[in-house]
Amino acid sequence: MKTLFLVRHAKSSRDEPSLPDTQRPLSARGRHDAPRMGRRLHERGVELDLMVSSPALRALATAKIIARQLHYKRRRIAVDDRLYPGAARELLEVIRGLDESLGRVMLVGHNPGLSELAHRFASAIADLPTCAVAEFTFDAGSWRDIGTLEARNVTVESPKMP
Repeated sequence: MKTLFLVRHAKSSRDEPSLPDTQRPLSARGRHDAPRMGRRLHERGVELDLMVSSPALRALATAKIIARQLHYKRRRIAVDDRLYPGAARELLEVIRGLDESLGRVMLVGHNPGLSELAHRFASAIADLPTCAVAEFTFDAGSWRDIGTLEARNVTVESPKMP
């Protein structure tokens, strides 16, 4: 069994238009939503073997906030440049290259790539809003099989859901 979490970064600020896209921070709403989603995951008993984040400030900030809620050591967050901007095919390369000893992995990144990949895994998912978490469980012995197998279980949560 392999469990994959796809997390779109929390809402970012556009208050400083001169900042490079990779340096945009979280907005007040993003700083509110990320811990809320992390708490929801913690309440469900989610534990991770690995968290991988885009290097963009807003994604890494989201990852750190969620990690804190899950009691996942922030220094263990891996940063992978392929997650920014993170086309679906690049995300799938990251997933298929994961160490086989890992069973539960979270990727924190960006749209449109995350939504495209989520849609590929579950056609009912059209779009992941900011700070949404899509969880996919696969009957797979290898990460290399992800993308060729249908997800056994799919859960999607977002900050606006009760």
